[in-house]
Amino acid sequence: MSKPEDVEGKERGVFSRRQVLSGAAIPMVAVTTLEEMNAQSPAAAAMNEAFVIGPAASRLRLSVNGAAISVAVSPATTVAEVLRQHLELTGTKVGCDRGACSACTVWLDGEVVASCMTFALDARGKKVTTVEGLSENGKLHRIQQAFIEHDALQCGFCTPGMVMSCAALVGRNAKPALDDVKKAISGHLCRCGTYNNIFTAVLSLQGQTQGGPGNA
Repeated sequence: MSKPEDVEGKERGVFSRRQVLSGAAIPMVAVTTLEEMNAQSPAAAAMNEAFVIGPAASRLRLSVNGAAISVAVSPATTVAEVLRQHLELTGTKVGCDRGACSACTVWLDGEVVASCMTFALDARGKKVTTVEGLSENGKLHRIQQAFIEHDALQCGFCTPGMVMSCAALVGRNAKPALDDVKKAISGHLCRCGTYNNIFTAVLSLQGQTQGGPGNA
């Protein structure tokens, strides 16, 4: 004796396992091809570009130190990799490659970020500033000069990241206190232990207002 059809169940939107496996319960879905969507309007075509990025390399347009650049990278490529491997801007160091040491610090639209943890895709439409981009007309940024004058480095590996965070600090705060400096570099690791000289270098610039995220 056959089992009676669950009419009530169908009305409620409940289907049997047999119906699901046989496809009887699967509604027809309208499928629009990418070509059809692109033909709808220029806006639709532009929107669809976002859905076809990867897995192969895609060409990105980025702004780095005020220059417009174009690179072909995979979706997994980080900003640090673009800077070092594609643009040869090796001032940005990669230490832990996990966002824990901050040696790779750059600015993204004036905000301090770990470039080893930031996808290049996420930098589109934003301004990337590296330690190479701090100097103007061959003149060092005042933070860079202060680091030299106060011997605020030893091996120098962590220095570019430190400089970027400290430059961001003095750019938004002309008179930082010691606690402000400590907070600004709290995510940076210096194995040489030059923290005290870094504090001195930054505090020596109190009252000066040249150069920072706001006007870089």
